[in-house]
Amino acid sequence: MGRILVSDLIKIRKKMIWFLVFFGPFGVIGLEALNFGIRYDYLTQFYKDDLWKGLLENVQAMAMPALMLGLTIVASMIANIEHQTNAWKQLIALPISKKMIFTGKFSLAALLLFASSTLLLLGTIILGIALKFGTDFPIILLLKISYYPFLAIMPFIALQIWLSIIMKNQAISLTIGIVGTVLSLYSTVMPDWMPYKWPTLINDWGGPIYSVIAGLVTGLAVYLLGLMDFVRKDVK
Repeated sequence: MGRILVSDLIKIRKKMIWFLVFFGPFGVIGLEALNFGIRYDYLTQFYKDDLWKGLLENVQAMAMPALMLGLTIVASMIANIEHQTNAWKQLIALPISKKMIFTGKFSLAALLLFASSTLLLLGTIILGIALKFGTDFPIILLLKISYYPFLAIMPFIALQIWLSIIMKNQAISLTIGIVGTVLSLYSTVMPDWMPYKWPTLINDWGGPIYSVIAGLVTGLAVYLLGLMDFVRKDVK
Protein backbone atom coordinates (compact mmCIF):
# COMPACT_ATOMS: atom_id res chain seq x y z
CA MET A 1 0.00 0.00 0.00
CA GLY A 2 2.86 2.33 0.76
CA ARG A 3 4.33 1.82 -2.71
CA ILE A 4 0.92 2.38 -4.32
CA LEU A 5 0.46 5.64 -2.43
CA VAL A 6 3.94 6.82 -3.38
CA SER A 7 3.22 5.97 -7.02
CA ASP A 8 -0.07 7.89 -6.95
CA LEU A 9 1.58 10.86 -5.24
CA ILE A 10 4.18 10.94 -8.02
CA LYS A 11 1.39 10.94 -10.62
CA ILE A 12 -0.23 14.04 -9.10
CA ARG A 13 2.96 15.96 -8.31
CA LYS A 14 2.46 18.43 -11.18
CA LYS A 15 -1.34 18.41 -11.17
CA MET A 16 -3.79 21.08 -10.04
CA ILE A 17 -4.83 18.80 -7.19
CA TRP A 18 -2.22 20.38 -4.93
CA PHE A 19 -3.57 23.82 -5.74
CA LEU A 20 -7.02 22.66 -4.58
CA VAL A 21 -5.60 21.16 -1.39
CA PHE A 22 -4.18 24.57 -0.46
CA PHE A 23 -6.83 26.78 -2.05
CA GLY A 24 -9.77 25.20 -0.19
CA PRO A 25 -8.70 25.91 3.41
CA PHE A 26 -6.96 29.20 2.67
CA GLY A 27 -9.93 30.34 0.60
CA VAL A 28 -12.13 29.74 3.64
CA ILE A 29 -9.68 31.54 5.92
CA GLY A 30 -9.39 34.41 3.44
CA LEU A 31 -13.15 34.87 3.29
CA GLU A 32 -13.41 34.78 7.07
CA ALA A 33 -10.58 37.32 7.33
CA LEU A 34 -12.57 39.56 5.01
CA ASN A 35 -15.76 38.92 6.97
CA PHE A 36 -14.20 39.81 10.32
CA GLY A 37 -12.17 42.63 8.81
CA ILE A 38 -15.24 44.39 7.43
CA ARG A 39 -17.50 43.69 10.43
CA TYR A 40 -14.88 43.54 13.16
CA ASP A 41 -16.63 45.76 15.71
CA TYR A 42 -20.01 44.10 15.22
CA LEU A 43 -18.72 40.50 15.30
CA THR A 44 -16.39 41.00 18.26
CA GLN A 45 -19.27 42.55 20.18
CA PHE A 46 -21.61 39.72 19.12
CA TYR A 47 -19.11 37.03 20.18
CA LYS A 48 -17.64 38.96 23.10
CA ASP A 49 -18.31 36.09 25.54
CA ASP A 50 -16.07 33.75 23.52
CA LEU A 51 -14.31 35.24 20.50
CA TRP A 52 -12.53 32.04 19.52
CA LYS A 53 -15.73 30.02 19.60
CA GLY A 54 -17.43 32.59 17.38
CA LEU A 55 -14.58 32.43 14.88
CA LEU A 56 -14.63 28.64 14.83
CA GLU A 57 -18.38 28.55 14.24
CA ASN A 58 -18.00 30.86 11.25
CA VAL A 59 -15.08 28.86 9.85
CA GLN A 60 -16.96 25.58 10.24
CA ALA A 61 -20.06 26.91 8.45
CA MET A 62 -18.01 27.99 5.45
CA ALA A 63 -15.64 25.01 5.45
CA MET A 64 -18.32 22.31 5.08
CA PRO A 65 -19.52 23.16 1.54
CA ALA A 66 -15.90 23.82 0.57
CA LEU A 67 -15.01 20.34 1.81
CA MET A 68 -17.90 18.76 -0.09
CA LEU A 69 -16.98 20.48 -3.34
CA GLY A 70 -13.28 19.88 -2.80
CA LEU A 71 -13.63 16.13 -2.31
CA THR A 72 -15.75 15.93 -5.47
CA ILE A 73 -13.10 17.62 -7.60
CA VAL A 74 -10.16 15.84 -5.95
CA ALA A 75 -11.74 12.38 -6.43
CA SER A 76 -12.48 13.17 -10.08
CA MET A 77 -8.95 14.41 -10.75
CA ILE A 78 -7.37 11.37 -9.08
CA ALA A 79 -9.39 8.93 -11.21
CA ASN A 80 -9.13 11.02 -14.36
CA ILE A 81 -5.36 10.63 -14.45
CA GLU A 82 -5.91 7.00 -15.49
CA HIS A 83 -8.95 7.80 -17.67
CA GLN A 84 -7.12 10.46 -19.72
CA THR A 85 -4.22 8.14 -20.54
CA ASN A 86 -6.40 5.02 -20.92
CA ALA A 87 -4.14 3.45 -18.32
CA TRP A 88 -6.67 1.44 -16.30
CA LYS A 89 -6.06 -1.79 -18.22
CA GLN A 90 -2.28 -1.43 -17.84
CA LEU A 91 -2.67 -0.64 -14.16
CA ILE A 92 -4.93 -3.62 -13.55
CA ALA A 93 -2.52 -5.86 -15.51
CA LEU A 94 0.23 -5.15 -12.98
CA PRO A 95 0.87 -7.72 -10.21
CA ILE A 96 -1.27 -5.68 -7.83
CA SER A 97 -4.73 -6.72 -6.72
CA LYS A 98 -7.67 -4.58 -7.79
CA LYS A 99 -8.55 -4.26 -4.12
CA MET A 100 -5.23 -2.55 -3.46
CA ILE A 101 -5.65 -0.25 -6.47
CA PHE A 102 -9.09 0.91 -5.32
CA THR A 103 -7.94 1.27 -1.72
CA GLY A 104 -4.94 3.28 -2.90
CA LYS A 105 -7.14 5.78 -4.75
CA PHE A 106 -9.48 6.09 -1.76
CA SER A 107 -6.55 6.50 0.65
CA LEU A 108 -4.98 9.17 -1.55
CA ALA A 109 -8.21 11.19 -1.63
CA ALA A 110 -8.58 10.85 2.15
CA LEU A 111 -4.94 11.82 2.71
CA LEU A 112 -5.27 14.97 0.58
CA LEU A 113 -8.44 16.03 2.38
CA PHE A 114 -6.76 15.35 5.73
CA ALA A 115 -3.98 17.68 4.62
CA SER A 116 -6.57 20.34 3.76
CA SER A 117 -8.18 19.92 7.18
CA THR A 118 -4.77 20.38 8.82
CA LEU A 119 -4.13 23.54 6.81
CA LEU A 120 -7.55 24.79 7.88
CA LEU A 121 -6.59 24.22 11.52
CA LEU A 122 -3.31 26.13 11.14
CA GLY A 123 -4.94 28.91 9.14
CA THR A 124 -7.66 29.35 11.76
CA ILE A 125 -5.08 29.72 14.53
CA ILE A 126 -3.14 32.30 12.51
CA LEU A 127 -6.34 34.22 11.71
CA GLY A 128 -7.51 34.24 15.33
CA ILE A 129 -4.16 35.55 16.55
CA ALA A 130 -4.09 38.15 13.75
CA LEU A 131 -7.57 39.30 14.84
CA LYS A 132 -6.16 39.80 18.37
CA PHE A 133 -8.26 37.06 19.96
CA GLY A 134 -5.25 35.98 21.99
CA THR A 135 -3.16 32.82 21.95
CA ASP A 136 -5.29 30.92 24.45
CA PHE A 137 -7.33 29.19 21.74
CA PRO A 138 -9.56 26.19 22.58
CA ILE A 139 -7.41 23.42 21.13
CA ILE A 140 -9.94 20.60 21.66
CA LEU A 141 -12.73 22.54 19.97
CA LEU A 142 -10.33 23.55 17.21
CA LEU A 143 -9.39 19.90 16.57
CA LYS A 144 -13.06 18.92 16.49
CA ILE A 145 -13.98 21.69 14.06
CA SER A 146 -11.05 20.77 11.80
CA TYR A 147 -11.18 16.96 11.80
CA TYR A 148 -14.66 15.82 12.82
CA PRO A 149 -16.27 17.03 9.56
CA PHE A 150 -13.50 15.26 7.62
CA LEU A 151 -14.31 11.98 9.39
CA ALA A 152 -18.08 12.48 9.06
CA ILE A 153 -17.75 13.05 5.33
CA MET A 154 -16.17 9.65 4.64
CA PRO A 155 -19.27 8.25 2.85
CA PHE A 156 -18.96 10.97 0.24
CA ILE A 157 -15.23 10.42 -0.26
CA ALA A 158 -15.90 6.71 -0.86
CA LEU A 159 -18.86 7.46 -3.14
CA GLN A 160 -17.06 10.02 -5.29
CA ILE A 161 -13.96 7.84 -5.70
CA TRP A 162 -16.19 4.91 -6.67
CA LEU A 163 -18.16 6.92 -9.23
CA SER A 164 -15.08 8.68 -10.61
CA ILE A 165 -13.27 5.39 -11.18
CA ILE A 166 -16.05 3.37 -12.81
CA MET A 167 -17.35 6.24 -15.00
CA LYS A 168 -15.04 7.58 -17.68
CA ASN A 169 -17.37 10.53 -18.20
CA GLN A 170 -16.44 12.64 -15.20
CA ALA A 171 -19.36 15.00 -15.80
CA ILE A 172 -21.66 12.46 -14.12
CA SER A 173 -19.65 12.10 -10.91
CA LEU A 174 -18.99 15.84 -10.78
CA THR A 175 -22.69 16.61 -11.19
CA ILE A 176 -23.58 14.23 -8.36
CA GLY A 177 -20.97 15.83 -6.13
CA ILE A 178 -22.05 19.38 -6.96
CA VAL A 179 -25.69 18.51 -6.26
CA GLY A 180 -24.53 17.06 -2.92
CA THR A 181 -22.68 20.29 -2.16
CA VAL A 182 -25.84 22.31 -2.81
CA LEU A 183 -27.86 19.97 -0.61
CA SER A 184 -25.30 20.33 2.18
CA LEU A 185 -26.12 24.05 2.34
CA TYR A 186 -29.58 23.12 3.61
CA SER A 187 -28.49 20.15 5.71
CA THR A 188 -29.23 21.77 9.07
CA VAL A 189 -32.96 21.33 8.48
CA MET A 190 -32.56 17.69 7.43
CA PRO A 191 -33.26 14.75 9.78
CA ASP A 192 -30.29 13.39 11.70
CA TRP A 193 -30.10 10.19 9.63
CA MET A 194 -29.26 12.12 6.44
CA PRO A 195 -25.52 11.82 5.67
CA TYR A 196 -25.46 15.40 4.35
CA LYS A 197 -26.12 16.62 7.89
CA TRP A 198 -23.35 14.67 9.58
CA PRO A 199 -20.46 17.04 8.66
CA THR A 200 -22.32 19.89 10.41
CA LEU A 201 -21.91 17.90 13.65
CA ILE A 202 -25.45 18.96 14.59
CA ASN A 203 -27.73 16.20 15.89
CA ASP A 204 -30.16 15.20 18.60
CA TRP A 205 -28.22 12.03 19.38
CA GLY A 206 -26.15 13.51 22.17
CA GLY A 207 -23.07 15.10 20.63
CA PRO A 208 -20.94 15.56 17.49
CA ILE A 209 -19.09 12.28 18.04
CA TYR A 210 -22.20 10.40 16.95
CA SER A 211 -22.14 12.19 13.60
CA VAL A 212 -18.51 11.11 13.25
CA ILE A 213 -19.33 7.49 14.11
CA ALA A 214 -22.23 7.48 11.62
CA GLY A 215 -19.91 8.89 8.96
CA LEU A 216 -17.17 6.34 9.59
CA VAL A 217 -19.53 3.34 9.64
CA THR A 218 -21.42 4.44 6.53
CA GLY A 219 -18.16 5.39 4.85
CA LEU A 220 -16.83 1.88 5.42
CA ALA A 221 -20.03 0.40 3.96
CA VAL A 222 -19.86 2.60 0.84
CA TYR A 223 -16.14 1.86 0.46
CA LEU A 224 -16.80 -1.90 0.58
CA LEU A 225 -19.62 -1.62 -1.97
CA GLY A 226 -17.38 0.38 -4.29
CA LEU A 227 -14.52 -2.06 -3.79
CA MET A 228 -16.67 -5.07 -4.67
CA ASP A 229 -18.05 -3.30 -7.73
CA PHE A 230 -14.58 -2.30 -8.92
CA VAL A 231 -13.21 -5.82 -8.45
CA ARG A 232 -15.91 -7.45 -10.59
CA LYS A 233 -16.22 -4.71 -13.23
CA ASP A 234 -13.93 -3.97 -16.17
CA VAL A 235 -12.85 -0.34 -16.02
CA LYS A 236 -11.97 1.10 -19.43
